[in-house]
Amino acid sequence: MAASVGLIPGVAHAGPATPGAAGPHGVSAPDVDLNKVAAPNFTTVKSPAERTVHTSSSAKGNAKAGATPQSESGTVAEPTVSLTAKGTSARGVSLDLGVLSEPGTALSVNVAWGDGTSVTFGANGPTNATETHSYAEIGSYTIKVTLSDGSGVRGTNELNIVTPGSDFTPYAPTRLLDTRNGTGTGTGPGKVAPYATTRVKISGNGSIPAGVTAVVLNVTATNATSGGHVTVYPEGSERPTTSNVNFSAGQTVPNLVIVPVNKNGYVDLYNGGWEPVDLIADVTGYFTRTSSSGYTPLEPSRFLDTRQGQGQVAGQGTTGVQITGRNGIPYNATTVALNVTVTNPREDGHLTVYPSGGSAPATSNLNFRGGQTVANSVIVPVGADGSIKIRNGAWKGTDVIVDVVGYYSADSQGAYLPFLPERLLDTRDPADWPYGQLEGQGYIYMPLSSSRPQNTAYVLNTTVTNARGDGYLTVSPDPNSLNAYDNEWAIWPTPPNSSNLNWKRGQTVPNLVQAGMGNNGIVDFWNRGWDNIDLVVDIFGVYQTN
Repeated sequence: MAASVGLIPGVAHAGPATPGAAGPHGVSAPDVDLNKVAAPNFTTVKSPAERTVHTSSSAKGNAKAGATPQSESGTVAEPTVSLTAKGTSARGVSLDLGVLSEPGTALSVNVAWGDGTSVTFGANGPTNATETHSYAEIGSYTIKVTLSDGSGVRGTNELNIVTPGSDFTPYAPTRLLDTRNGTGTGTGPGKVAPYATTRVKISGNGSIPAGVTAVVLNVTATNATSGGHVTVYPEGSERPTTSNVNFSAGQTVPNLVIVPVNKNGYVDLYNGGWEPVDLIADVTGYFTRTSSSGYTPLEPSRFLDTRQGQGQVAGQGTTGVQITGRNGIPYNATTVALNVTVTNPREDGHLTVYPSGGSAPATSNLNFRGGQTVANSVIVPVGADGSIKIRNGAWKGTDVIVDVVGYYSADSQGAYLPFLPERLLDTRDPADWPYGQLEGQGYIYMPLSSSRPQNTAYVLNTTVTNARGDGYLTVSPDPNSLNAYDNEWAIWPTPPNSSNLNWKRGQTVPNLVQAGMGNNGIVDFWNRGWDNIDLVVDIFGVYQTN
């Protein structure tokens, strides 16, 4: 569900727009079936009734342990239980039990979840039951079901399960692919052909372990001779219709990507352009089904703006930003999620964001031209002193803006579920959005988690296209409830002083957004420019607390 709200233009870039008389439009964006798009994570595992183990005493001499004794009438003499488990959320599991026993046999069925907790219910004769459970930590667990009566244990069955969600592990920024010099290609230098793919090895590459479920990559397209797009997806899976990077001839365009990794440890990068293009991929972290760091979203908060007194970051210079201990970020945060913007650069160059305490790696997070304003999402480990460094790779100075949108820590509860990419909104499509372009200083509200409070943040890709003028996009939680919108008593939100992507007239600009849901499960997409734009929103995953 999504709606658009028109505002009368008020003050300029630095301040909020002045609310006008226009009210909310109707809604027609698709309602995402989260179970469908997350289906690949919800695997089913079984342990059939024949695996029920009976002790020699419970079998009463009728059969050896592990067998299923039969009475003279052919019915089951010793009780059995079949187990079927399926993931239901990042930490949740649903367990179907099929108890088979002699009619009138009263049994106690104990389900030990493998984390020190259990549940017990009664079964009198053949019984089917379903129990659900949410684990405090993601990981592997052994569920043990015990059948007992007044004489003692009559049988047991076990099932090994893995929770669907994943935790994050930071990784020092490292280049995994560069087709300009052959890094990671296995075939030497060479552009990716049009409508072709190149693969990137993730699991087992460097110190990245096996079993990675998703990876954080900064993907850059460069040396393009025509326009096109890049789609990143697990190798061997169907290529989605969404895109991650959009580029024009002569542009160097980066975008952060969080993408699932296939069971063999690879992802594919597809060149959707008419001509060959060079592609670069830098890793900054990965997700596994082993307890590590969860995610906590925050209200977007500005941590650095060199225009406010500090002055530009000098050419070939570095500036530090203290992260922990500020604006709700704890001292044990391992990684921070940022939106970094370059503005007023005096020449072409790039920015590199990295943890303090070490030298700048041979990677880049943003590429810019002289005079350009460009933003990109960044997920970067925090140094031992709780700070990060930003290096200006140009020979002349530039202004840098850093907005914090969340952090990862051992105490954070948000485990990640990657999705099959799906389009949430496309204002160019009348069947999806009948109101035309998103007006200048207007916003779209999208109730993604108004009925799912366990979903605390979503990984989205926002793309602005057909822009009639310059501007920037701000994505933030909405202070109103869905009930307030439905009953037309919602207040006018005030967008934060932050930005997620910047565009020039006529450009197509994407950027990844880790959108926090706030208290009401609604996220706003603000057009902070004065002219109309088209907005495309794709969903790639969710962080869940249970």
